[in-house]
Amino acid sequence: MQRWAVLLAALWWGGLTGLSFVAVPMLFASLGNPALAGPVAAQLFAVQCWAGLVLGLGLLLLLRQPRSRPDAHTMTTLGLVLAAMLVAVVQELGVAHQIVTARASGGNLRLWHSIGSVMVLAQWVCAGAVLWRLSGPPRSGF
Repeated sequence: MQRWAVLLAALWWGGLTGLSFVAVPMLFASLGNPALAGPVAAQLFAVQCWAGLVLGLGLLLLLRQPRSRPDAHTMTTLGLVLAAMLVAVVQELGVAHQIVTARASGGNLRLWHSIGSVMVLAQWVCAGAVLWRLSGPPRSGF
């Protein structure tokens, strides 16, 4: 089970890394027009959000220990998974909508884009911390 958990965490963190630091910047550089690149980037981030939720759910299922009380290490890892999932949901269902609304209405696009970027970064940090914790030396449980 440990290997499956590491694999899921690696897919989550790697997907966020590839999308946030490679694909989206290349999209904006290639298209040259934020009005064209923005909606495509939004779709990519939406797919990443839902993929992150599925991967996070998989991690929660793998990390649960039904017959024993989880240790502090496992509880912290579970907390990081839940935090990343929460940030992903808030970013997708709240902030992404505000970005679209601000773009259409002339609202404060810079503010909402900054908040969305911080939330993607927070999700990336949490997913990276989960991967780091799971890929460390073997422990009893996770």
